[in-house]
Amino acid sequence: MTTLLILASGAMASVQSARIKDLATIQGVRSNQLIGYGLVVGLDGTGDSQQTVFTTRSVANLLESYGISVPADKMKVKNVAAVVVTADLPPFAREGTTIDVVVSSIGDARSLQGGTLLQTPLRAANGVVYAVAQGPISIGGMSAGAGGSSVTKNHPTVGRIPGGAIVEKETKTDLAVDGSVNVTFSEADFVTVSRAVAAINAKLGGSYAKAVDANVVSVSVPPEYKDNTVGLIAAIQEVEVDADTVARVVVNERTGTVIIGGQARIDPVVVAHGNLTVEISTETQVSQPAPVSGGQTVVVPQTNVKVTEEKGALAQISGSTVSELVRALNALKVTPRDLIAILQAIKQAGALKAQLELI
Repeated sequence: MTTLLILASGAMASVQSARIKDLATIQGVRSNQLIGYGLVVGLDGTGDSQQTVFTTRSVANLLESYGISVPADKMKVKNVAAVVVTADLPPFAREGTTIDVVVSSIGDARSLQGGTLLQTPLRAANGVVYAVAQGPISIGGMSAGAGGSSVTKNHPTVGRIPGGAIVEKETKTDLAVDGSVNVTFSEADFVTVSRAVAAINAKLGGSYAKAVDANVVSVSVPPEYKDNTVGLIAAIQEVEVDADTVARVVVNERTGTVIIGGQARIDPVVVAHGNLTVEISTETQVSQPAPVSGGQTVVVPQTNVKVTEEKGALAQISGSTVSELVRALNALKVTPRDLIAILQAIKQAGALKAQLELI
């Protein structure tokens, strides 16, 4: 296993500046999840089997709506697949806007290749239909087989329809609530929010912004922006903020990935590292009796145990920067698993001034 060690760029004491647009969102400006149940037709024998009861029932109901009555148990629907259609309704979407949809099989269909989704209403969590989807499906792969052999590329039971849904109902978005615009940061941090308040007030030329908590900044609408809330939001999003971050070390033991943030500090500490290897091997030997002795040939296992202990490497890790920490750990020439164990031990000893997260 190879270690992937990723470090935050820049010196530890440096602060990275970013726009509020990249750090936060405006409260109320959000997308909505839509979902619907539909049928995909036109498949080349790769649809649901007759054992998928809800597919045959759905086809029967569809035909019934067109005045054609066929018992569900008399149908063979190899060219039809039942699917779930999902989409995200973006903010400010107007009637007639098209959005992408994802089509996923919920039966035992082998592939949706070449299929066409029939008109499918897409509902939000409140049960209201906000969009309608229909169109040919692109799966970005293929599935073929014959004579007991098959070849599959990508995932043929999930596909997309770019621009496959038409928005039928708009969602209401309130940019300013009670004369204020709320800015919600993606990560809660008191330092970042305090700096954002000062930067926004400097931009607007008054005390209009205040911190609600470590995650939200409320900005009162200035008189000059009373009829121009969009302009106010644009001005807020352009403000540069020196974002602060929590010192964090992230470790993934499964992949051997170690990510050390630039704010991580370490106190002087001494690390001793050594490996103990126990190797057990079994060799099979044959015991052959002497001629005319009346004995029998037997198989005798011979077990060997070998213990190898490497000399411990004693290294002193000191300094306050991530580069010095990495340089010292590299000097030990440790394996990925040992590196993770050393970081955990340093943290337990109280020398690592960062949050250690195992994922």
